[in-house]
Formats: sequence, C-alpha cells, structure tokens
Amino acid sequence: MSGQPASFIAGPGGRVSGEIRVPGDKSISHRAVMLGAIAQGITEVNGFLNGEDCLATLAAFEAMGVHAERPAADRLIIHGVGLRGLKAPPAALDLGNSGTGMRLLAGLLCGQEFDSVLVGDQSLMRRPMDRIGAPLRRMGARIRTREGQPPIKITGRMALQGVAHELDVPSAQVKSAILLAGLYASGRTLIVEPTPTRDHTERLLAAFGVPVECDGAEISIRGPAILQGCRIEVPGDFSSAAFFIVAGLIAGASPLLIRNVGVNPTRTGLLEILRLMGADIRLLAPRDCGGEPVADLEVRPGPLRGITVPHEFVASAIDELPVLFAAAAVAEGETVVSGAAELRVKESDRISVMAEGLQRVGVHAEVLPDGIRIRGGAVGGGLIESRGDHRIAMSFAVLAARAGKPVVIRDVRYVATSFPGFAAMARSAGLLLGEQD
Repeated sequence: MSGQPASFIAGPGGRVSGEIRVPGDKSISHRAVMLGAIAQGITEVNGFLNGEDCLATLAAFEAMGVHAERPAADRLIIHGVGLRGLKAPPAALDLGNSGTGMRLLAGLLCGQEFDSVLVGDQSLMRRPMDRIGAPLRRMGARIRTREGQPPIKITGRMALQGVAHELDVPSAQVKSAILLAGLYASGRTLIVEPTPTRDHTERLLAAFGVPVECDGAEISIRGPAILQGCRIEVPGDFSSAAFFIVAGLIAGASPLLIRNVGVNPTRTGLLEILRLMGADIRLLAPRDCGGEPVADLEVRPGPLRGITVPHEFVASAIDELPVLFAAAAVAEGETVVSGAAELRVKESDRISVMAEGLQRVGVHAEVLPDGIRIRGGAVGGGLIESRGDHRIAMSFAVLAARAGKPVVIRDVRYVATSFPGFAAMARSAGLLLGEQD
C-alpha cells in the first residue's frame, strides 16, 4: 500500500454538484478476468477497474500462465488458455486485500491439475473461509484452511461432482465459488439462495456461452463446461457511486449527475432504502450494456427521514450499508437495520466500527446483534479509526460534509483497493477532502 495517504482530513461544509463518472465495477472486473482466463480465445474487457484488488486477481492468473495485454489502464485483452490450460504457479497466490478474489479463485482452483495456496494481507488472513470450504468439499475438493481462515491450501487432481447446495446466508461470493467449481464438475451443480444476491457471475457465464438455468431461488449449471472468449463492457461500480449518491442527498448544492452506473437489481437495494427515506434519485437513459442494466443517476438534495429498513433490501445493499449509516446520521428520527450479520465478517466488523465512529462524532448509534439503530442529529468533528476498511473511510468522508468541525479519518490506505482516485473525485464534486501521509 505504499504511496497511499495514511489519513483523510474532511472539512465541513462541502457542497456537491456537477457531473462525475465513477470507476468500473469491481465485482464484474474480478469475474471478467477469471472467466476470460479459462475461456477459449480472446476476451476484451473495457472499463476494467484499475484498483489493487482487481490487479491482484489479474496478477494471480498471470502467475498461472495467462497473458493479458493492457493497452489502457481500464482495458484488458486476455488470451484465454481454456478450461484446463492454467499452469501451476511458482509460489503462493497473493490476493492482497481481496476477499472476492480469494473466495472465487478458491472455487476455480479446486478443478485444476496442480496444488495451489492462496494468501493475502494481514486483514484478509483473518477473514472466514470455511463458508466456501464446506460446499466445495461436498463436491469432492480437497481444501484446507487454518482454523477456518487463510491460507487456503487446495489439492489438485480431484474429481469434482456437481451437488445441490442450499446457502445458509445470502452470499454472492459463496454462490460464485460453487459455480466456478461447477465448471469443472461432472453433472449438475445447483444452488438455492435464501435471498437473491448479486448475479454478475450468472450473467457473465451466459456471456461466455455457458448455459445457466435460473428458476426462482435456484441457479444451476452443468459441467464440465466450455467458455468462449467475448467482449465485456464493465459499467461504473454502483458501490462506488453509492458514496456520491449519499453525498448528493445530504450535501448537495444542486442536482448531481453520475454517469454510466450499473443498476443491476441485485445490487441496488440502497436506492430503494433511500427512496423510502424520502430521497429523490432518478434513473436517466436506462440501457443494456453487455448484459448488465446501466443508467445515469440524477441525485437531488433534500431531507431524509429515519425508517426501519425492510429485510428484503438488506442483501442487495450489503456493501452500501456503511454509507447508508452515514445518511441515517443526518436523517430526521431513527433508522434501524437488522438482518445484516454479514457485515461483521467484511474487511472489518462494519457494524461495530461504524457505530464507534458515529459515536465519536456525537451521533447516537446502538449496536444490535445483526444490525444497528441510529438516531439522526447534529454531527460534530472528531477522529475516526477506519480499521483499514475502505468503505468505512469513504463513508465518513461523505458524512463530514455535514459535520460542525473537521473529521480526521485514519488508516485510509485501502481506499485504493476499490476506488482509486476517490479523494480527487470527491474534491471535484465539491467535498472538502484533504489527504495526509
């Protein structure tokens, strides 16, 4: 993480307006690299997120013999090696801070002819991995962890068999790991979701020519499968746009236009929640881009009111909940979120860390077993410990626009993993955000 600022110094009073375009979708960028690598022929990826998480995934495949040209920072030309063409890497594959990269890659590597080891940075090495290990073992994989945490050690040359697996908790990463293993398995791999989660893997598999059957809560594929290289257009990342959606609502001087944002309905629970809170957010020029719905978002500033968030929107807003908590801090009344236990096993325990930060700036926040209760009110200044969590850091950078005094946010180096150039874009939109080494 060298070269990245250690802290943000966020000033109060920033006024957001104008027009911005956020970087490419991280979830789609990860998956495009993985599927392009094991496809036959060439895959062209436009809009690739040039962030550290996705670059770690790309480096892992290059270590396994995949050649990728980069004619521009956001463009890849991947020379696929086919389903069985990956080579044994010379060392452990380091995924940095990327939980998505590690979990999805584990599923894909279970079908290889060689042994492999997955590691990451200090934060990633503490994250739970048995949620993928258990279903993959049922498929015949030999996969070991250290008391449920990385390193993940995978034995190759195992015959995989398709299984039916019902997810205990909604998780697109677990679902995707199983589907990627299913590409190498004999027979049908079936997943049953308790609640719909982001479906980028299913959409991309279809784009690469793999038949995917979706019937209500059931998703299935049949393996072994053959993938054909294709052209992928990556839209702007909704999770990155979320910070500016909230900034436009709570600190807007005039409408803010966010161009070319992916609005996949399995990702946009935040929009539904904010609209229930009174937000005026409009989708302009809706269109299809490479199998993904895309639109320009117009965000109009206005007051918000606290609500009890309906459970059906929680899974599709899971990554955006930290910035929702920032919006709740300035909403009138009380906001309650439950059914969000998944937040406790992200880059940090996002429920506890957000509650701690809100309390430090004078906002009433009560931790619940699987959520949080926030009473909106005046926001003061203070010192925020982001615990190395990029979404925590960016959420408080947005909230600081409504603070009475400056907010210092420490340990922000990991912002570059998902949103390179965040601070510069925030300043261009009108937020008062400085950086400090």
